[in-house]
Amino acid sequence: MTSYWCETALLPDGLARRVLVSVVDGRFASVVAGVDPSDAEVLNGLVVPGLANCHSHAFHRALRSRTQRERGTFWTWREQMYAVAAALTPDTYYELAKAVYAEMLLAGITAVGEFHYLHHAPGGRRYDDANAMGAALIAAARDAGLRIALLDTCYIAGGIDQPLNEVQQRFSDGDATAWASRVAQLVGADDVVIGAAAHSVRGVPQDQLGAVASAFPDVPLHIHLSEQVAENEACLAAYARTPTQVLDETGFLSGRTSAVHATHLTSVDIGLLGSSATYSCFCPTTERDLADGIGPSVQLRDAGSPLTLGSDSHAVIDVFEEMRAVELDERLASQERGHWSAVELLKAATVDGHRSIGFEDAGVIAPGARADLVAIRLDSVRTAGTGGTAETAVFAATASDVTDVVVSGRRVVAAGNHSTIDVPSALSTSIAAVTS
Repeated sequence: MTSYWCETALLPDGLARRVLVSVVDGRFASVVAGVDPSDAEVLNGLVVPGLANCHSHAFHRALRSRTQRERGTFWTWREQMYAVAAALTPDTYYELAKAVYAEMLLAGITAVGEFHYLHHAPGGRRYDDANAMGAALIAAARDAGLRIALLDTCYIAGGIDQPLNEVQQRFSDGDATAWASRVAQLVGADDVVIGAAAHSVRGVPQDQLGAVASAFPDVPLHIHLSEQVAENEACLAAYARTPTQVLDETGFLSGRTSAVHATHLTSVDIGLLGSSATYSCFCPTTERDLADGIGPSVQLRDAGSPLTLGSDSHAVIDVFEEMRAVELDERLASQERGHWSAVELLKAATVDGHRSIGFEDAGVIAPGARADLVAIRLDSVRTAGTGGTAETAVFAATASDVTDVVVSGRRVVAAGNHSTIDVPSALSTSIAAVTS
């Protein structure tokens, strides 16, 4: 048994002081407030549950700062992304992803939903192990020290009624049946969820979306949705339906589904997502970076669609920034304040986030839950004098304020450093290997 003593902790019913937690087999065995630390390991500051990053493309981290050098749109950015995708091998992807996942741990992220579509070798040639790239991501997550939901993504077309381009050949299994056959070879574990995804209505034709949705009925199901106005226009032209309506008609929407971005929606779309309890996964730092727009987070919440959060392209990796950006972007759009409380945003980043990627028993400091803890310093120039409340975490702290991270009872980050990885060096080396 391992014990941790938290100076202040965010428990399910609110803040508590002097909290002693015991951990057995990676889960909280007891949580007791108002006690002395005794011989427990001490976590100072404000301790919150582990954060969930529900939408990641690990290889996009190699684009940080490089895509900021010119003007353009999502579509011009995409060409630079394809150049990195073309350069990756299972070995270089493992090294890059391990460094990226270690960076996530430094930011308090204890589980990641990896939206994985880089399946094959250049030109679409199959590796001897058909899941070599996915296996590299799973190994990278384990070696970095966080849990992973590998959201294996079906990618068939280069756009609605468009062929795949040269780089996209790496992404495709040919059709939904072949995709499902390959995914069926992947094996999950306590720290690994094998989930499913369709890239988008652009990447998977309407007549194959239902096959993707039904292939693995008991796992998380994710899809990019209405990130760009051009996507909506193409979908309306081809199917006389919005992307959300297409998903609804093909059986894609449900309480296990996450609609990523969900930016350009009609009132009908919002109603369909809400009535099906589909998660809406917002990635505000990426959506700002790519000039995507501001999604209707409040309307989706009020309709019944739970909010989750992702760092997507990793323009930054900072779930604290993603949380407050949802509220601050809504203020810009509405010219009013106070749409999302700090507690609501923390729920999106913890409990609801973990559930949406298949870790239903994570994201809360309570007996029986996975023993994840994130300590936030209260004496930095950002957090000093803020009171050490939920508002401190959401509206003052950044990833740089994370001092300690415990994943399934094991301290992986201490005093702001990863226990086994020199993260800046690993990032520099692995990015240079795919960009030079």
